Amino acid sequence: MNRYKIVHQTDYDFSAVVQLLPHTLRLRPREGHELRIESLILDISPAATLRWHRDVEGNSVAAATFSTGTQHLTVKSEVIIQKYDQAPHDFLVADYAVNYPFRYNLEDTTLLAPYMNPVQYSEIPALSNWMSHLWQRNDNIQTFALLLQLNQLIYQSMHYRRREEEGVQTAEQTLLWGSGSCRDFACLFITAARQLGFAARFVSGYLYSDHISCQFGQSGSTHAWAEVFIPGAGWKGFDPTIGNIVGAEHIPVAVARLPQSVPPIAGSFHGPAGTNMVVNVWVTEIG
Repeated sequence: MNRYKIVHQTDYDFSAVVQLLPHTLRLRPREGHELRIESLILDISPAATLRWHRDVEGNSVAAATFSTGTQHLTVKSEVIIQKYDQAPHDFLVADYAVNYPFRYNLEDTTLLAPYMNPVQYSEIPALSNWMSHLWQRNDNIQTFALLLQLNQLIYQSMHYRRREEEGVQTAEQTLLWGSGSCRDFACLFITAARQLGFAARFVSGYLYSDHISCQFGQSGSTHAWAEVFIPGAGWKGFDPTIGNIVGAEHIPVAVARLPQSVPPIAGSFHGPAGTNMVVNVWVTEIG
C-alpha cells in the first residue's frame, strides 16, 4: 500500500470585479478496491456553497455556487489517499477474449456501446496507415499483447510536448505533428483502440513519480491516460505517455467517454473579459 498527499491549487485573477457563475469541480479521486481516501479538504475563496453528486460516469462532482463578486478566485484541494494497485499485471482474461480479435458478449456490448463509438466518425487515413504497423488481419496475437504494442507505439513514435492551452488534439493532429501532451496521447490511444473494436475511455487524474513529470516539472502532476475494458480483467489502464500500464503511481479522478468532458474545474463568470490562471500541483508519497 502507498500513501500519497495531493495538493492541487488553481488561482484565477480577473481584470475587474466579476460575478462568478456556478462551477463544477472534479477533484475528488475515484474510490474503489484499489484506492481509499483518508481525508479531503476543499478550500475555496471567495466562499462557495458546495453540493456533491455523481455524474453519469460515476465521477464525484462538486457544484460550487457563489454569492459575492470578486476579482480573484482560488480553489485548493488537499487529499490524502491510500493506493493498493501494487500488481497491475496480476489479472485473468476471460477465455473467449484471450486472443484478438474477439467480440464482447451481448450484455457487455449494450453497456459498453458509448465507449466503442468512434471518437471521430469520419475516416482517418493517417490513423489506418499508422496502425498498419501494429496489426494485420489474420495475425495471431493475444489481446493484452496488442494493447501493450499500441501503448508502446505511441510512446516510442511520439514526442511529448508540454501544452498548457485548453483542449485536446484530434488523433489526426497528433499523428501529423508527431507530438502532444498526455491528454493528446490518451486520445490517440482511445481512437486507435476503438478502431480495433475495443471499448476505451479517457481518465484524468494525477501521476506520482520522481523521474517523470507530465506538466509542471515537479515530482507529481496532473495526468491523463486511457482505459480499455478487457473481459475478465475489467477496465485496465494504459499510459502511452510513459509507455507503461497503469499502477500504484496513477491516481484516477474522473473517467469519460470523451477527453474534453472532465476538466478539473469548469465554470464561467459575468464581467469584463480577461483572466489569468495559474495551476500548481504537488503529489508526494508520505509512507
